[in-house]
Amino acid sequence: MAYSGIGGQAVMEGVMMKNKDAYAIAVRTSDQKIDVKKENYGTSNQYKISRKIPIIRGVVSFVDSLYLGMHSLMHSASFFEEEEETEKQKQKRKEHEAYLESLSEDERKIAIEKDQKKEEKETKVLMTGTVIFSIVAALAIFFALPYFLSTLFQKVIANQWIVAAIEGIIRMILFIGYVALISLTKDIRRVYMYHGAEHKCINCIESGLDLNVDNVRKSTRFHKRCGTSFLLIVMIISIVVFMFIRVDSRVLKLVFRLLLIPVIAGISYEFIRLAGRYDNFLVRILSQPGLWLQHITTKEPTDDMIEVGIASVEAVFDWKKWQEEQGVN
Repeated sequence: MAYSGIGGQAVMEGVMMKNKDAYAIAVRTSDQKIDVKKENYGTSNQYKISRKIPIIRGVVSFVDSLYLGMHSLMHSASFFEEEEETEKQKQKRKEHEAYLESLSEDERKIAIEKDQKKEEKETKVLMTGTVIFSIVAALAIFFALPYFLSTLFQKVIANQWIVAAIEGIIRMILFIGYVALISLTKDIRRVYMYHGAEHKCINCIESGLDLNVDNVRKSTRFHKRCGTSFLLIVMIISIVVFMFIRVDSRVLKLVFRLLLIPVIAGISYEFIRLAGRYDNFLVRILSQPGLWLQHITTKEPTDDMIEVGIASVEAVFDWKKWQEEQGVN
């Protein structure tokens, strides 16, 4: 399989695909149409340079993916917010629409522009707050909690290497348990199905097949560059890295763990990047745990979900031209 460089994630009733500085969010709306939003986001010279430095580019990419992913989720959720409006909210919206209608054309344009700026500001504040909360919650649950639980074993186990390994095992159990538990809910299961559609679309292209529903359906839903594989690699690498923290203070041990997370993320990114570009025995062996985890985080999509994935890909990627250039079709 060739390396296309495109990637994405599942969102509510849709798929986001990213190719270089362009991304597209395709969502299946309640009237069964596919809404596609495509945007380009400029990058500074410093940002472009940082994307070329090993380890550093992994940290930058992780933060970038987290922010873009949250933005994509909120965009997809906005299509279904109106359906869940309370009677009071509906009344307030109707009153505001009536107020806009009472204005002159110039006044209406100014008022609508003001509303849009206010909404964009509120969205940015909400998104920033959500990202910060998500990071803090993840650090607390998947890093701080396993460390404190592992300290209980220090009373009976003197070997710090074994205690560090136990901490890593607890961390992985919590992580795998979390993704498995949320898969039981109806909404998350549908997100996992769209996750499968995203992977199958990319695999279809990189296998040299035409991007259509029949070919995508036949493609595998497992992919080595998956974000959940990245997170699992983070968990595994953290076991090794944390074994070398040798301080007596429990507070300092926790601080060092948190400070080393960007380094671990950077190393994990390099592995995922390597796995996406090469296919050999060692890469396949090391990629296998992440592919096993995808049995939980991806599900087989329906044809209408595949159509959404295709729409997202075609909005940002000329797959026919790429296949011709790579000679894979």
